[in-house]
Amino acid sequence: MQYVLLLYGNESEAAPAELDRATLGLAPTASATTVRLRGGRTLLSDGPYAETRDQLLGLQLVEAKDLDEAIALAEQVPAARSGSVEIRPVRAAS
Repeated sequence: MQYVLLLYGNESEAAPAELDRATLGLAPTASATTVRLRGGRTLLSDGPYAETRDQLLGLQLVEAKDLDEAIALAEQVPAARSGSVEIRPVRAAS
C-alpha cells in the first residue's frame, strides 16, 4: 500500500538535510499562492492559507505493508525530530 509522508516544520529552522530527504521538497511558503473558489469567483492570495509555526516542507511517497510499517519509516525522517510527519494512505484511482 502507498502512503504519503507530509513533512512539517519551521522552514526558517529546517536544516538542509531535512529538506534534502524529502522526495519532493517545496519552495518556501513566501512563494505560495492559495486558490479559493467562492460564489463562482476565483480568489487568489499570496502565501499559505494557515498561519502556523510549522509549514509543509515536503513530502515522500512510500510503500509500506501497513500503517505500522509506515510509522517506522516516518520515524526515520529528520523532520520528525524537529517538526512532525503526517501519514496518509494514498487512495486508489477510481
